[in-house]
Amino acid sequence: MSGFFGVVSTQPCATDLFYGTDYHSHLGTKRAGVATFDGTMFHRNIHDISSSYFRTKFAGDMHEMLGNIGIGVISDTEAQPIVVNSHLGRFAIVTVSKINNIAELEQKCLENGQQFTELSGGTTNPTELVALMITQGKTFEEGIQKVYESVKGSCSMLILTTDGIIAARDFLGRTPIVIARNKEGYALASESLSYVNLDYTTTRFVGPGEIVKVTTNGIEQLKAPNSKMQICSFLWIYYGYPCVEYEGINTEEVRYQLGYDMGKKDDVDANFVSSIPDSGIGMALGYAEGKGIPYKRGVLKYTPTWSRSFMPVNQESRNLVAKMKLIPNRKVLEGKEVVFCDDSIVRGTQLRDNVKMLYDCGVKKVHVRISCPPLVHGCEFLNFSASKTDMELITRRCIEELEGGQIRNLEAYKDETSQQYANMVEMIRKRVGVDTLKFNSLQTVVDAIGLPKCDVCTHCFDGSSF
Repeated sequence: MSGFFGVVSTQPCATDLFYGTDYHSHLGTKRAGVATFDGTMFHRNIHDISSSYFRTKFAGDMHEMLGNIGIGVISDTEAQPIVVNSHLGRFAIVTVSKINNIAELEQKCLENGQQFTELSGGTTNPTELVALMITQGKTFEEGIQKVYESVKGSCSMLILTTDGIIAARDFLGRTPIVIARNKEGYALASESLSYVNLDYTTTRFVGPGEIVKVTTNGIEQLKAPNSKMQICSFLWIYYGYPCVEYEGINTEEVRYQLGYDMGKKDDVDANFVSSIPDSGIGMALGYAEGKGIPYKRGVLKYTPTWSRSFMPVNQESRNLVAKMKLIPNRKVLEGKEVVFCDDSIVRGTQLRDNVKMLYDCGVKKVHVRISCPPLVHGCEFLNFSASKTDMELITRRCIEELEGGQIRNLEAYKDETSQQYANMVEMIRKRVGVDTLKFNSLQTVVDAIGLPKCDVCTHCFDGSSF
């Protein structure tokens, strides 16, 4: 996942750009960059943030970021922004994307006489690829439409031109863009929390496939939104910061409702409910209300030195760091039966390690409740988890074992009323080592979000896609 931020102002934009981009730090761990235009030239800075904070890396650079318009990004993938000089003029671009057919599109660009100068880990930089595809159009709108038609996956972008910012949301709106305003100008962002303390007020959400140009004179629509939308449900379940809104729907309220619905139906006996912080907190609070039992902080997250930005690439090290961040509250846990709420189970290794820690602290019974259904398909549209293949999912490994070494009958394993589903959940329960395990249903997730099922991407749960 990644997140971006842009500013169009009548005043120097560096301060707003710095803090607005920084507020997207929960979305990326690898690279960050900013670019501005001062009326004459573009200024750009990119840093590796895999072992540091955005603020630490960029604080000394911002005096160089001159001008009233600028864009910034925090990314889990490639180095960006990319600055381009083309027949469309000079521009800088940042993207939030997952391009599954990058090799095919790269070859088409090479055959078209274009060349690549930015490499990410020895491979083509996806944002540069998008920039080159845009320059194949006679206009920005035509070039962006070519991206929409060509990319398999998803792609949203901000384009910094010499007089404003063009915002283009993914063709099916899988990732969001929101526009806000203050007395000096506009902010454009992935996350609405990014501009609240900068005194901007939300103006509107960019629609799926919509293209707009924002200048100090206002917002010009270059392409109307599509009638279909497939916004990622995991934005509410996990990725979004609690106070963020997508399509006007608050993330914390969705998580609370997911917990409330689970608590209302759950027949387990427990002394209290706790969360696996941070993304399980909203659900745990809702569960406590629905179930009618206390919420207590049985596990706390230590963030002063173990931030998400310091998560290493090596999976073994990632597991250790994830464990180091969570501190059990022994006096609260000892001798108790506790419900623990979490957002999802991907591989199951982190939950298994956390559960061992809980039992070591004297917990009598551990009941795990998950806010979403089991993940049966890897994500094809966003990098919402570090899993590269379906078989890294604990569900797939369990299905393979239950089916005698084959992956088959997937539809039955997605049906929460089937015996296959019950067998899969029971095997997951044993593998992570908890006393009971329950997942919310897909319908519960859709109802909590409040959008029609057809407007929400649920591919990782049911395999559906447009």
